[in-house]
Amino acid sequence: MSQLELSLDTGVSARHISCIETGRAHPSRRMLLRLAAQLDIPLRERNRLLLAAGYAPVYRETSLTDPAMWPARAAIDRLLAAHEPFPALVATAGWRLVAANRPLLWLLQGLPDGLLREPVNVLRLALHPDGLITRVRNPAAWRRYLEARLRHAARASADPELVELEREVRGYPAPDRHAVRDSEPNGLFATIRLRHHDLDLAFITTVATFGTPLDITAAELVIESLYPADPETGRAMADHAHLFPDRRCQLIGRPTIAGNETVPYTRSRRNSNSISGKEV
Repeated sequence: MSQLELSLDTGVSARHISCIETGRAHPSRRMLLRLAAQLDIPLRERNRLLLAAGYAPVYRETSLTDPAMWPARAAIDRLLAAHEPFPALVATAGWRLVAANRPLLWLLQGLPDGLLREPVNVLRLALHPDGLITRVRNPAAWRRYLEARLRHAARASADPELVELEREVRGYPAPDRHAVRDSEPNGLFATIRLRHHDLDLAFITTVATFGTPLDITAAELVIESLYPADPETGRAMADHAHLFPDRRCQLIGRPTIAGNETVPYTRSRRNSNSISGKEV
């Protein structure tokens, strides 16, 4: 967006915007918030912008266990329950799992406990060499899609945690094209094709956020829902609903959903396929 476009959208003169950008004028807190809102800067970054200008942060970051976050927790519960028999999850902006419904937990059954220990990272769970990608029939295409999302988020936020996660994921070995068949995209959606037990399943995904957040925690929650990409998957999920776990996964304030340590992947100098047992 040019200075002129920003000026027209905010009603602030282009000259004043230029002076702010070059440091010749010191903006008020109200002016910074006005410009940040028009530029759609995330709430966390708006607080950093205010601090850099010498002002106190405006936006709170409330724990999900706080009573004030009851509306968000209630909405999450309803969304996850209503989406069954199809998988859905809620994660933070850094892909830390907050909650998951029963169909998703069913699809994760049998994965290493180390990947399911709190804090569970959705990207690591999906792309780790021992993770869900071992069951994905189009691993190369699915990895490209998830890596692109991670790369965009890391560069947009400059969050050190996301930058480190991107570095880790880049170090994962490439999917074995000979062992797992890669499928051609249909030209409409990035589809994940899973082999679960004796079922061939295909899903497309949608991503949703809270529409009017004034709190950093609420603003950074992402609701990811998987829908069947073909009628066969829809029927299979409905037919196997009796196998879903009894309870949904709610990690808010809970220590674990598995018993072992998290095992991030690292390349060893001696063995490029080694797995580090260091807890994160």
